[in-house]
Amino acid sequence: MKAFAALLDGLVYTPSRNGKLQLLADYFRTTPDPDRGWALATLTDGLTQRHAKPALVRALTEARVDPTLFRLSYDYVGDLAETVSLIWPGDGAVAETPLRLGDMVIALKSADRADVPGLLEGWLDSLDADGRYALLKLIMGGLRVGVSARLAKTALTRMAPAPLADAGAVTLEEIEEIWFGLEPPYVSLFAWLEGRAGPPPVDRRIAFRPLMLANPLDDGDLAALDPADFRAEWKWDGIRVQLVAGGGERRIYSRTGEDISGAFPDIVDAMDFDAVVDGELLVLCDGVVAPFNDLQQRLNRKRVTKQMLTDHPAHVRLYDMLFDGDEDLRALPFDGRRVRLDDWSRREPPDRMDLSPLVPFESWDDLSVLRDDARANGIEGLMLKRSDSAYTAGRPKGPWFKWKRDPMLADCVVMYAQRGHGRRSSFYSDFTFGCWRPDGDGKPELVPVGKAYFGFTDAELAELDKWIRGHSTERYGPVRAVEPGLVLEIAFDSVHRSARHKSKLAMRFPRVHRIRWDKPHHEADRLETLEGLIAE
Repeated sequence: MKAFAALLDGLVYTPSRNGKLQLLADYFRTTPDPDRGWALATLTDGLTQRHAKPALVRALTEARVDPTLFRLSYDYVGDLAETVSLIWPGDGAVAETPLRLGDMVIALKSADRADVPGLLEGWLDSLDADGRYALLKLIMGGLRVGVSARLAKTALTRMAPAPLADAGAVTLEEIEEIWFGLEPPYVSLFAWLEGRAGPPPVDRRIAFRPLMLANPLDDGDLAALDPADFRAEWKWDGIRVQLVAGGGERRIYSRTGEDISGAFPDIVDAMDFDAVVDGELLVLCDGVVAPFNDLQQRLNRKRVTKQMLTDHPAHVRLYDMLFDGDEDLRALPFDGRRVRLDDWSRREPPDRMDLSPLVPFESWDDLSVLRDDARANGIEGLMLKRSDSAYTAGRPKGPWFKWKRDPMLADCVVMYAQRGHGRRSSFYSDFTFGCWRPDGDGKPELVPVGKAYFGFTDAELAELDKWIRGHSTERYGPVRAVEPGLVLEIAFDSVHRSARHKSKLAMRFPRVHRIRWDKPHHEADRLETLEGLIAE
């Protein structure tokens, strides 16, 4: 457990990507099984605990320290795991033998609900502050150490002994292709990475192939590109998916390789083919792409009701073809794969799927006009793909670009603020903001329209934090209500109707565009301004 605690501490205070990769690789190389496997599961969101919840941690802490002192400390620190690790009485001196990460995970997994409080309390007594912090992050999740699942997998390619590492024995793409069939603590995976065994056996019929991704089109990029070398497609406002079917097996994978088949049985039923195809998952009603908010009703569901299937029918708009039966098409140029996809979709037209059309154009200026006019109909912008590009996993620079339309902007008033996590745990960095509307008596009132926690510099964050602390009116646990006075210009991709929100509106990808210190709060935008931007 001490090694895992040191890893988390190092990751929090290491800003560079290469530095984090080195820390991870060193940990995986020097830590024995199964501890390193459970650590990998924690870093890649593959570890679930049934009974250890934040409410239990709070209750155990309030039984050991003054509840008022704990609540005040939690409000000041802003992170539950960090607060408890520091305020829990004792220094870990009672531990007779070092606690192992793997033993703790297995104990929690096998424990009855009634036994969990005693286990946690004993471990918290036996660990020092760093160990307590690591334990609580392990069981509650939300690490916030700047490590994505892909970064953790990348570190695995750097942990092999020098001769194997120099030879490039295992690539990130090879790891991602078998990841779907692995389970923690990944003993067979580490044996393969260290050259002690072959690749873990998985069912290749349902393998996930890492997706090819596009780079944002930066200012000046178009001047260096020849329009004749590229094909254009619409960028639909859904989620990217890979459909894998063959030999009686069917899977729907998200962009990160997560199996989301259970939430979309209507698509699974339509996958009566032997192929691997790439596309955009949407909700399509009467031939019209529904707002992204409709798709959100289906995402992350363990069970989908008949009513949900009727109200939010799923559809896949196909972009590319990776396999036609057993034939691997990824080395073909884009134009070649597109011909194969077109022939396949005509030969075996699947239900609930269609081909995303190519957008004809002569010049970048022509395409720019089309992009700016494409705000409606579930379109985010354009994709530019080189006609000769092979399907390469990851985000290679040059073959594919995404050219999103310019964001919408609205001036909104900050209503609530909450501390961030990790390096931001001491700052109020997560903001809920609203727009004005008349109340029942016709007087202006603020109603929340969105939340944002990025889009500002570290220097601006310090200014925002200072303002929040000086203008707080009430506290709701870690959340502070503030007087209306701070205006943020919010950028967002679209706005849709949403019955779940008080304003009946929901923004898509809101982020802070700039801080409007110059603008009086009463001049911020009205709700009817946002209603006029709704994508019907």
